[in-house]
Amino acid sequence: MNGSGLTQAGARLSESSLSTAAARSKLGGVLGQEWDFWVIRLALFGSSVGLCFALRPFNLHGLPAAGFGFLIAMVILLAELRLRHAELSGLVGGSIGVVLGLLVSLLITLVVSRTSEPESAKSFIEFASLLSLGYLGLVIGTRRGREMRPLPFSEQVDVAAPSAPVSLMKLVDTSVLIDGRIADICETHFLDGTLGLPRFVLHELQMVADSSDSLKRQRGRRGLEVLQRMQKMPGLEIRVLDDDFAGNLGVDQKLVELARRTGSKIVTNDYNLNKVARVQNIPVLNINELANALKPAVLPGESMRVLILREGKEPTQGVAYLDDGTMVVVDGARRLINRTVDILVTSVHQTPAGKMIFGRLDERHDSGSVRVATATASPGGGRAESSNGGNGHTLRPARTEPGTALDPAGANSYPDSETV
Repeated sequence: MNGSGLTQAGARLSESSLSTAAARSKLGGVLGQEWDFWVIRLALFGSSVGLCFALRPFNLHGLPAAGFGFLIAMVILLAELRLRHAELSGLVGGSIGVVLGLLVSLLITLVVSRTSEPESAKSFIEFASLLSLGYLGLVIGTRRGREMRPLPFSEQVDVAAPSAPVSLMKLVDTSVLIDGRIADICETHFLDGTLGLPRFVLHELQMVADSSDSLKRQRGRRGLEVLQRMQKMPGLEIRVLDDDFAGNLGVDQKLVELARRTGSKIVTNDYNLNKVARVQNIPVLNINELANALKPAVLPGESMRVLILREGKEPTQGVAYLDDGTMVVVDGARRLINRTVDILVTSVHQTPAGKMIFGRLDERHDSGSVRVATATASPGGGRAESSNGGNGHTLRPARTEPGTALDPAGANSYPDSETV
């Protein structure tokens, strides 16, 4: 009871600390940047209205002149609000397009000025070429600029303190925080540098931690504890990103879009997110694929020694497990449950859930090779496992396990099993 209370208190503390840090960060951004920008905008409105009122453009006097100045300031403000959400590559492409369009318009104007056309026709051609070519350069340059490789700049980069470029950042998904293995990988320094945590991912993790379902709530709190553990690791920076997208996009869609815009990688365990991201040529670091790649290689014809734990699906089959959880199906071993046997590997199958090994009893050994496990079973029906294998494959270190673990709940039909 006390352990459960400490766990809940720790989870609440981590949630409150993250919320407080987010609120302070947002308040600091508003006080440090937004007020300065609004002062500049008010100065723009005042100067525009004052100049038009004093200079009287187009023979306007009094309030019409001031209104014209206000209209100009509104156009500039709307252009700023639109451009602040534009991609940097699009802005660069649009600027280059406008410059090229204006240069072509200048060449047309020089040619037209030397003709004998009336002045009204010349003026029309000059203004039409200026507007049309400028517009075409802006639109085409912006569209083509978006196809350029994203530049490694973002408003999240801190210029004062040296940090990793955004293109080297890894965006963390909710699934890897709940899974927890990412913390062990970071401790071994196989995954270091800067990990980006979008605020919408943090919000989803908090929603899972506040769920009414006890299982989901426990998973969410575990994710928060893993995140807090990673924040304390030296050499690892967890950067909370405020980037968000308008509309009713899901968390996975927002994560893919953010990775596409910033050129970042996605760290996830989600099978569907992995497929969607790779279709769009976004690099993905999948923890499950890493775990499968680290499993020892087994070839048909090799021998190994395993402990038969339970019955298989077929009448004569027995099932064993390697250290990494790989299922081993042994033909003819149904009668040898709780015994260590020598087997020959007949085939290896790779499934979406993991690797499965099929084998048969090694007939080259006599009946003495089939023996009871060296450790004594526990009073509750437990057992101890052998720790040595014939070809370097080892079982778990000797330990006593409860009898209920002999038949895992998820290993009912091994061809479709999710146990890896």
